[in-house]
Amino acid sequence: MKALARLKKLVDWLDAEDDPQNPHYDPVHLATTCMLVLVAIGLLYWLLWTLLVYEGGLFAKIAPAVSVLVGRHSLKDYGYLGDPYAMGVFEGWQGNLAALILTVFVLVILHQVYWEGARKARK
Repeated sequence: MKALARLKKLVDWLDAEDDPQNPHYDPVHLATTCMLVLVAIGLLYWLLWTLLVYEGGLFAKIAPAVSVLVGRHSLKDYGYLGDPYAMGVFEGWQGNLAALILTVFVLVILHQVYWEGARKARK
Protein backbone atom coordinates (compact mmCIF):
# COMPACT_ATOMS: atom_id res chain seq x y z
CA MET A 1 0.00 0.00 0.00
CA LYS A 2 2.89 2.33 0.71
CA ALA A 3 4.22 1.88 -2.83
CA LEU A 4 0.77 2.62 -4.24
CA ALA A 5 0.54 5.79 -2.14
CA ARG A 6 3.98 6.91 -3.39
CA LEU A 7 2.98 6.20 -6.99
CA LYS A 8 -0.24 8.21 -6.55
CA LYS A 9 1.77 11.09 -5.05
CA LEU A 10 4.19 10.99 -8.03
CA VAL A 11 1.33 10.95 -10.55
CA ASP A 12 -0.32 13.90 -8.78
CA TRP A 13 2.97 15.80 -8.89
CA LEU A 14 3.41 15.15 -12.63
CA ASP A 15 -0.18 16.19 -13.33
CA ALA A 16 -0.05 19.39 -11.26
CA GLU A 17 -1.31 22.66 -12.72
CA ASP A 18 1.30 25.05 -14.06
CA ASP A 19 1.96 28.20 -12.07
CA PRO A 20 0.93 31.19 -14.24
CA GLN A 21 3.74 33.27 -12.70
CA ASN A 22 6.45 30.99 -14.09
CA PRO A 23 7.50 31.28 -17.72
CA HIS A 24 6.13 28.57 -19.97
CA TYR A 25 8.64 26.08 -21.38
CA ASP A 26 7.81 24.72 -24.80
CA PRO A 27 10.15 22.04 -26.17
CA VAL A 28 8.93 22.71 -29.74
CA HIS A 29 10.16 26.31 -29.54
CA LEU A 30 13.51 25.15 -28.16
CA ALA A 31 13.89 22.53 -30.92
CA THR A 32 12.93 25.08 -33.58
CA THR A 33 15.45 27.55 -32.21
CA CYS A 34 18.19 24.90 -32.18
CA MET A 35 17.43 23.89 -35.75
CA LEU A 36 17.39 27.49 -36.98
CA VAL A 37 20.72 28.18 -35.27
CA LEU A 38 22.25 25.09 -36.91
CA VAL A 39 20.92 26.13 -40.31
CA ALA A 40 22.27 29.67 -39.86
CA ILE A 41 25.69 28.33 -38.84
CA GLY A 42 25.72 26.01 -41.87
CA LEU A 43 24.81 28.83 -44.23
CA LEU A 44 27.45 31.12 -42.75
CA TYR A 45 30.04 28.35 -43.03
CA TRP A 46 29.14 27.68 -46.68
CA LEU A 47 29.18 31.37 -47.52
CA LEU A 48 32.56 32.08 -45.94
CA TRP A 49 34.13 28.86 -47.23
CA THR A 50 33.00 29.58 -50.78
CA LEU A 51 34.18 33.17 -50.56
CA LEU A 52 37.57 32.58 -48.94
CA VAL A 53 38.63 28.96 -49.64
CA TYR A 54 36.90 27.48 -52.71
CA GLU A 55 39.44 27.11 -55.57
CA GLY A 56 41.89 29.43 -53.86
CA GLY A 57 39.39 32.00 -52.65
CA LEU A 58 38.49 35.41 -53.94
CA PHE A 59 41.57 37.21 -52.65
CA ALA A 60 43.92 34.98 -54.68
CA LYS A 61 42.12 36.11 -57.83
CA ILE A 62 42.04 39.87 -57.20
CA ALA A 63 45.71 40.66 -57.88
CA PRO A 64 45.87 38.64 -61.15
CA ALA A 65 42.58 40.17 -62.32
CA VAL A 66 43.86 43.69 -61.68
CA SER A 67 47.13 42.83 -63.40
CA VAL A 68 45.22 41.61 -66.48
CA LEU A 69 42.90 44.65 -66.45
CA VAL A 70 45.83 47.05 -66.23
CA GLY A 71 47.59 45.26 -69.08
CA ARG A 72 50.75 44.05 -67.35
CA HIS A 73 49.96 40.39 -68.00
CA SER A 74 47.66 38.38 -70.20
CA LEU A 75 45.19 35.72 -69.16
CA LYS A 76 47.50 33.08 -70.60
CA ASP A 77 50.23 34.13 -68.14
CA TYR A 78 47.93 33.00 -65.32
CA GLY A 79 47.08 29.65 -66.92
CA TYR A 80 43.82 30.62 -68.62
CA LEU A 81 43.30 28.63 -71.82
CA GLY A 82 39.53 28.79 -72.19
CA ASP A 83 36.46 28.88 -69.99
CA PRO A 84 35.39 25.24 -69.84
CA TYR A 85 38.88 23.71 -70.07
CA ALA A 86 41.64 25.37 -68.09
CA MET A 87 41.06 28.57 -66.20
CA GLY A 88 44.30 28.60 -64.22
CA VAL A 89 44.23 31.01 -61.30
CA PHE A 90 40.70 32.05 -62.15
CA GLU A 91 39.25 28.56 -61.51
CA GLY A 92 36.08 28.87 -59.43
CA TRP A 93 35.59 32.60 -59.86
CA GLN A 94 31.85 32.15 -60.44
CA GLY A 95 31.35 30.56 -57.02
CA ASN A 96 33.56 33.17 -55.35
CA LEU A 97 31.63 35.98 -57.02
CA ALA A 98 28.27 34.46 -56.07
CA ALA A 99 29.42 34.16 -52.45
CA LEU A 100 30.62 37.78 -52.51
CA ILE A 101 27.25 38.98 -53.80
CA LEU A 102 25.37 36.94 -51.18
CA THR A 103 27.70 38.20 -48.43
CA VAL A 104 27.09 41.82 -49.41
CA PHE A 105 23.34 41.14 -49.58
CA VAL A 106 23.33 39.58 -46.09
CA LEU A 107 25.41 42.42 -44.68
CA VAL A 108 23.06 45.06 -46.12
CA ILE A 109 20.04 43.30 -44.62
CA LEU A 110 21.73 42.93 -41.23
CA HIS A 111 22.73 46.59 -41.32
CA GLN A 112 19.13 47.64 -41.99
CA VAL A 113 17.81 45.41 -39.19
CA TYR A 114 20.40 46.83 -36.80
CA TRP A 115 19.51 50.45 -37.58
CA GLU A 116 15.76 49.75 -37.29
CA GLY A 117 16.35 48.31 -33.85
CA ALA A 118 18.59 51.24 -32.90
CA ARG A 119 15.91 53.74 -34.00
CA LYS A 120 13.22 51.93 -32.01
CA ALA A 121 15.46 51.81 -28.93
CA ARG A 122 16.04 55.58 -29.06
CA LYS A 123 12.31 56.38 -29.06
